[in-house]
Amino acid sequence: MSSPHSVPVVQWQRPGSWPGALQWVALVVLSGLVSLCWGVTGLPAALLLGPMIAGIVFGVNAVHLTVPRVPYIAAQGIIGAMVAVMITPAIIATFTHELLLFSCVVAGTLLGAAALGWFISRRGLIPGATAVYGIAPGAANAMVLLGEAEGADARLVAFMQYSRVLLVALAAALVAHFWVGTTSARAPAVPWLAPVHWGNLALALLIIALAQQGARIMRLPAWALLGPLLVLSWLHADGVLSIQLPRWLLATAYALLGWHIGLAFRRDALLHAGRALPVVAVAALTLMGWCGLLAFALTRLAHVDALTAYLATSPGGLDSVAIIAASAHGVDLPFVMALQAVRLLFVIALAPWLTRLIVRHSPHLQVLPHL
Repeated sequence: MSSPHSVPVVQWQRPGSWPGALQWVALVVLSGLVSLCWGVTGLPAALLLGPMIAGIVFGVNAVHLTVPRVPYIAAQGIIGAMVAVMITPAIIATFTHELLLFSCVVAGTLLGAAALGWFISRRGLIPGATAVYGIAPGAANAMVLLGEAEGADARLVAFMQYSRVLLVALAAALVAHFWVGTTSARAPAVPWLAPVHWGNLALALLIIALAQQGARIMRLPAWALLGPLLVLSWLHADGVLSIQLPRWLLATAYALLGWHIGLAFRRDALLHAGRALPVVAVAALTLMGWCGLLAFALTRLAHVDALTAYLATSPGGLDSVAIIAASAHGVDLPFVMALQAVRLLFVIALAPWLTRLIVRHSPHLQVLPHL
């Protein structure tokens, strides 16, 4: 019989046994803490990677939360609009003047990445479609969505893409710092509660919804992302629509995408991704080296300065590369953004076609293993 003065024993309950509302509150809190810690270190994409890491923590602890379909589709549209903001008239003008040069560089990058993805899958290191989407040079968010639509393992694609994004961002920051003595690679942060032009925002959201439905009817791959991206890119570059997305809205979209990816992780899948880490790291460094050779070719054949060429050809992390390029003295920012943006659009448009082509002509990929 217990003593009246005995201290009650509090037993820890796994998050999977918590009420659903408490699980969501805990997920939001943990996402905020991880994002804050990630941002303090100066590493990129904190608002996306924080929720993704928090989702992984919950997923491997048997928390079966799922992001509702409608908010997830809306988040994809907002991400497409975010990319469309980067397509400006200056970028279009630069691309028009350098069409042949850009086409050669983009083609070289895509073919190099496709060959690397084929080699990885041919050696049996990573399954075919997953390897091709995971090594695709840029558009990390889009590649996860496109890969999932094409039957690839979205978790491993995300692991490969975001691992490379970190490596590319760190390498670009170090190169810019030691090359020209850049002391800061951060752009001024937009205030969380900056004034919002509600009419403009409502119009942009309406166009996003209509573009998504049009792309769905046309059966475009990853229609929720590609529809708004294509329509808003045209409207924004043509000066018809000024797209201003508040920071809190982007943070919400990033969180929804991060949770969608992270909550799908399970302990066995995480162990599998960990075993693939050496392959992922070597593949990312190999792709970075190939793009470095393309940058060297730009400096020799087109007389582009070396730092501009390096940043323009860096394989992925467009937002991070843009921040670094803007902070480095002597860099041709329109050239960097034009080449990065054009490659991003080409990667999104051609990745499904390249994947199908590789699978069709590779007997070892006719039946993809299930992870």
